[in-house]
This record gives sequence, C-alpha cells and structure tokens, in this order.
Amino acid sequence: MKALVTSENEKCSVEEVTLDPPKAGELKVKMAATGVCRSDLSVINGGLPLPKPIVLGHEGAGVVTGLGEGVTGFSVGDHVVLSFNPACGHCFFCENKLPQFCDVAEMNGMMIDGTARVHRQDGSDLGVMTFLGCMAEEAVIPAISAQTIDPAIPLDKAALVGCGVMTGVGAAINTARVAPGSSVAVFATGGIGLSIIQGCRIAGARQIIAVDLADNKLEMARHFGATHTVNGGSEDAVAKCKELTGGYGPDYTFEAAGVPELMAASYAAARRGGTVTIVGVGKLTDTVPFSALLLSLDGKTVKGCYYGDTNFRHDFPMLLDLYQKGKLNLDDMVTTTYSIDDAPRAFEDMEAGKNARGVILYD
Repeated sequence: MKALVTSENEKCSVEEVTLDPPKAGELKVKMAATGVCRSDLSVINGGLPLPKPIVLGHEGAGVVTGLGEGVTGFSVGDHVVLSFNPACGHCFFCENKLPQFCDVAEMNGMMIDGTARVHRQDGSDLGVMTFLGCMAEEAVIPAISAQTIDPAIPLDKAALVGCGVMTGVGAAINTARVAPGSSVAVFATGGIGLSIIQGCRIAGARQIIAVDLADNKLEMARHFGATHTVNGGSEDAVAKCKELTGGYGPDYTFEAAGVPELMAASYAAARRGGTVTIVGVGKLTDTVPFSALLLSLDGKTVKGCYYGDTNFRHDFPMLLDLYQKGKLNLDDMVTTTYSIDDAPRAFEDMEAGKNARGVILYD
C-alpha cells in the first residue's frame, strides 16, 4: 500500500510499504479520508518529537475490513472515525471520566504491544503516528481508537471530527463551557480556530471576535459564525477586543495556534474574571510569562485544552448528529482535497494558509 512517511530530514514522501494483519484487540481499516492537520506538520519539523521514520496521519475515517482476535463491538463493513487518543475504559483517567488522558500506552510510534505493523520494502519497521498512521491507503489500529458512525455520513466530512473539529468544538463546549449570550475572542482562525468559532456559535455566544493576520482566514471566520473580525497585523488586537466589549474584554478567549505571543494576548484580552483557554500546541521549550501581581488580582481562569476534553465515544456521534441537523458545518471546512500521491503538497498549502482543512482522499 501507499503511505506518507517522514524521516529525519524534515521532509515527507509517499512510499510503498507493507501492512501486517491486525493482532488481538486491533482493527484493519480501509481509509476513505484523512485530514491534514498542523500536528502532522509538527511531526515533520520536529515540534512533536515522535521517533522517525514514521507514517503520518491521525485524523481519519474509513471502513473496517478486518478484526483481530477478541475484538467485539465492530463488524467488517462498519464505518468508523478514528481517535488519535485511545480510551481503554479501565485506567485511572478513564475511570475518572477523563478518557482524553488515557494512559494505556506510550505514544512512541509503535502499537500498544510495542511492535510495528507497517514495514518498508527492505523489511525495516516504520512507526505510526498516535497508533494510527492513517495517511495511508489502509491502517491497522487499536479497536479502542475507533468509533462506529452512521454509514449515511460522508466519510470525508466525518474524518474531520477525529481531531480538528473535535478539538475546537470541544474547547468551547467541554473545556471553556461557553455560556449562552456571552462574548468570545478566538486568536488564530485555522482549522482549529474555525471549529472553536463553530463551537461557540453552537453554545449560543452572542459575540464572537475572530483575530488573525490573514484576511482570507478572517473571511472564513465570518462564514463559520464570527460576528466581528480583527486583523492583528494592522491593529492592536487586545485593545480592539476590549473596545468591542465595552472596554472590559471578552468573557472567554481562546488561543488556537500554539504561539506564546498569542497565548499572552488571549490572556490580556480577557475580562477580569474571564476564562482563557489554550488550545494551540507550542514547542516544549516555549514559555508564556504572566504578571505575578495581575495573575491574582485579575482572577482569570487559565485552562489548557487537550483534544477538546473529549469522551470520543459520546462526542463523535454527538458532533455528527449536529452535522446531520445542519448545526455544524463540516462541508465547507473541506476546502481542498488531495490524492495520496499529492499529499506532500497539502502541507505546502497549509503553510501558505490556503485551507480551512485539506483532506486526502483514497480510491
């Protein structure tokens, strides 16, 4: 099969690889669609320090074609969305209703049992991103990383729920718990930011301020529900957010790019007593300074958001139900599609800011 592989040279290329059958507790999935996410790019450039060489891809949907020993709850032919974070159901975090932090295994490129399923033509092992490696024509994955969905839902749209949309909508609904009638500012309006905007709209926010440097992204933000836009390259975004909210600042702010300066700006923009949610993933070595005085006096709540604080077995179907009811716009999130052979160009387009979300489709 074909797969998109990145090696130590910070490049990615399509390779012909081999795939083992599923072992106990695993599924084989024929991929239909894989979303192109900035986290994949972070693996390529070393921002996410996963061992290389590794098959990229962690946001996908497809059809089950094989079952490993002991797998229950799935059948050949099921349509599934993949979760980049397994949920075993019995570890400390799963038992305490925090399955997004499931500690079933270390994400080191191997499968849960510590072995590989994908190999180069010379027989050497290839890692897979987050137990999935779903930028490939097929994938063998843990069954605890999949959720069945209504087969009527287009898989190229369903794939987005596996990471970007879940992270963004979940940040608004699960993490920040945006209240109806509130004011919100979202700093950075890529795929995650646009999903945050949709989540805030679904939650009933009255005012949604989108902040970005690119006018085309701000136009997208309005399309997905922003009521106001601010180009941070031409005006002071913090001051403008306060001006738009009567001088106080928004009730909720979100940072969606993993940039320390934007994290600081999202904190500064929020009103006293407001909630600041950090969704973007920065580098391990990055830090964000806070005033030791104002951190207390302003009384703001600062939250980190991992994967939209999702219980994916509940939230994936919930989001797709919202899609089917016309309340969550997934159709317009897919702005460009690519073949697996053209997948490297998807990352060039991402860095150029061309897409809300690029999606790789398979024959």
